[in-house]
Amino acid sequence: MNFLEEKILKDGIIKEGNILKVDSFLNHQIDIDIMDQIAKEFQHRFAGEQITKILTIEASGIAIASVAAMRFNVPVLFAKKSPSVNVDDDKYAAMAYSFTHKCNNQVFVSKKYLSPDDKVLIVDDFMALGSAMLALTDIVEQAGAKVVGIGIAIEKGIQDGGDIIRKKGYHLESIAIVDEMDASTHTIKFREQ
Repeated sequence: MNFLEEKILKDGIIKEGNILKVDSFLNHQIDIDIMDQIAKEFQHRFAGEQITKILTIEASGIAIASVAAMRFNVPVLFAKKSPSVNVDDDKYAAMAYSFTHKCNNQVFVSKKYLSPDDKVLIVDDFMALGSAMLALTDIVEQAGAKVVGIGIAIEKGIQDGGDIIRKKGYHLESIAIVDEMDASTHTIKFREQ
């Protein structure tokens, strides 16, 4: 069992409907030590890749992406979900369904921050259905850049996002993969890796 699986067992809360709450350390309150361990693990798993940017989606992926970017010594770029007056219209956009929020979002990245020369590592805190990862890979491909890998802290193996991403040929690394959860018994089974 790795550090993240241990932390999930210790502090995670299982709720009905395949919901795993890890907001006490990952995506509301942030345990910076866990973030650093996740970043180190990504650095190990994607060693040898010529990464020029780390891409995530707002908001909860930003913390992991920022710490990982410090380790890789590259900029962080995050796809925005909401238009604002300070973002120009020259952008790459894609649709992403949020399992957590049960809605579709158009996510976008300004064209000035992503070029065909970029080799992008996409990271996020959670993956369930894979929609956000597909949207981000679409944005990278629109730019003519290359996705060199996808790093996920927690993958819900009980949903098909990971399978979809792997079948598309992306190098996907998830630190913890949840294969079973039971809210009534408060048990979690992780995939052997």
